[in-house]
Amino acid sequence: MKKLILIVISIALTFSVFALNVDRVEPTFWWVGMKNPTVQLMVHGQEIATTEISLNYPGVKIKSISRQSNPNYVFIDLLISPEAKSGTFPIEFRKNKKEVVSYTYELKNREPHSAERKGFDGSDVIYLITPDRFANGNPGNDAVAGMKEQPNRSHMNGRHGGDIQGIRNSLDYLSGMGFTSVWLNPVLENNMTQVSYHGYSTTDFYKVDSRYGTNEEYRELAQAIHQKGMKLMMDMIFNHIGSEHWWMNDMPSADWLNYYPEYKITSHRRTVNQDPHASESDKKIMADGWFVPSMPDMNQRNPFLLTYLIQNSIWWTEYVGLDGIRMDTYPYPDKFAMAEWTRRMLEEYPDFYMVGEEWAMNPAIVSYWQKGKVNADGYVSELPGLMDFPLNNAVVQGLKNPETWGGGLMTIYEAMANDFLYPNSNDLVVFPDNHDMSRFYTQLGENIDLLKMGVAYYATTRGIPQIFYGTEILMANPGTEEHGVIRSDFPGGWAGDQVNAFTGAGLSAKQKDAQDYFRKVLNWRKTNPVVQSGALKHFVPENGIYVYFRYNQSGKVMVVLNKNQEAKALDTARFSEVMAGCTSGKDIISGRSITDLSSVKVPAMSAMIIELK
Repeated sequence: MKKLILIVISIALTFSVFALNVDRVEPTFWWVGMKNPTVQLMVHGQEIATTEISLNYPGVKIKSISRQSNPNYVFIDLLISPEAKSGTFPIEFRKNKKEVVSYTYELKNREPHSAERKGFDGSDVIYLITPDRFANGNPGNDAVAGMKEQPNRSHMNGRHGGDIQGIRNSLDYLSGMGFTSVWLNPVLENNMTQVSYHGYSTTDFYKVDSRYGTNEEYRELAQAIHQKGMKLMMDMIFNHIGSEHWWMNDMPSADWLNYYPEYKITSHRRTVNQDPHASESDKKIMADGWFVPSMPDMNQRNPFLLTYLIQNSIWWTEYVGLDGIRMDTYPYPDKFAMAEWTRRMLEEYPDFYMVGEEWAMNPAIVSYWQKGKVNADGYVSELPGLMDFPLNNAVVQGLKNPETWGGGLMTIYEAMANDFLYPNSNDLVVFPDNHDMSRFYTQLGENIDLLKMGVAYYATTRGIPQIFYGTEILMANPGTEEHGVIRSDFPGGWAGDQVNAFTGAGLSAKQKDAQDYFRKVLNWRKTNPVVQSGALKHFVPENGIYVYFRYNQSGKVMVVLNKNQEAKALDTARFSEVMAGCTSGKDIISGRSITDLSSVKVPAMSAMIIELK
């Protein structure tokens, strides 16, 4: 009897080991009518590469089948003709003419005018949210079975419970504040053992983290945002995955990751991308090294991986209805792969907006990546926008440092003078702070007057402004640069919070003042095309005062930043080349009318935004 049981178990184990199955097919579905008629499916299943593969559906045929060293993966290129209709069809995997498994694949219809979507531009003001730390709209998904890290709001690096529903519940607040668009830190699954809340360690590229909600809830959030007349930007990562990604248990091929299994950390010397004298070894460790030990570095030179990542961007754009993508750590992946990503994205969506993170203070380094830049090495990128880190640094230094011949406000002026390096400086994202740096209020020594001047500047200079959640209520990180503190919970986002920034309950007088200031300036900006797209002309700062103008054929706006500890009478004769013909104005901050423009009295430590008439 014991021998018979062993034989039965042996047969069962043999069947389970060799049973034909399909675990995953990605992209999970696709669309008819795409510009590129080919979609490449990554299929995973036990020894799936040893099967014969076939399908029968009008307008769709198998263009090629690619097998890897790992028999558990096969890549199928489908050619979708313009005549193909939406619908489902079986893909059959047959082995030894006996075993057959069928996977039902779906082609969907695109939304009307999907390819014509308009991306971000100077009319937008972006609100950056760390989803786990903003608002807990559904406490029921705080703890989810199968997720390795459970909620722990008491720990600065724990999961706090913010989610998609919380963001959706807050759209009236965002719109009322004057924001026109939302950028969320990554929302895809980060099923890591610890510190998973930030979202930058992806473990599944086709699934929203279940502690935030579902794929469909994410799509519904986008629809709700669009119904408010707002836009949505998705945060993506091409450079790395989380060390607990499902690939790590069964790698598609030996060259899927760089420096694997013996990893090396990147040098972070991003200038090698442009340096004409750089060594090949320095280029390799920069691009192929891991960002940190928990973030394996992907090899975008593998054509199957690159196609997978590009298609993933297209899939989320089409499925959710994205208006833009912010690409994390832009100069770290293979730069030629990034050029292909930008090309493919704009092939499908010609007016789409993508912005890359190049955290460099040298505008020559940042501008290298922008669409239209003629680079000495011949590198061609089609990336529309970059995060303007050089200006970010200059504004903080310019506001907090003393006025000298070359310092103070001159720092801002000279940073702006470098715009000749950019093909299109209007497509840069300008920002006082973000999720990776100390809060703007903290950087300015908790000086609300300087913060207001900074807000006025970012709202009226060229580019697309971005504000980090909580900056409008003076959130700070005194005495620490811990990211878990910088990304603290937004007050009022959790039941039982004693302070509620959404309603104003419990905010200090200073916080309410800052919030009102944001609301006034941003709502004015929302309806003013002069500061959204007008030309910019600035004048060399003198005596602690910086003056610049935004103007077009229909209007002119004069901006004055006064860093002096006392009010100043500003003689405007110097600005006649712009102000000629203007007889009066109105300061949108104070509401005060100005009937004599020959001399403007500027309050101490403040900004004036004057609509000229």
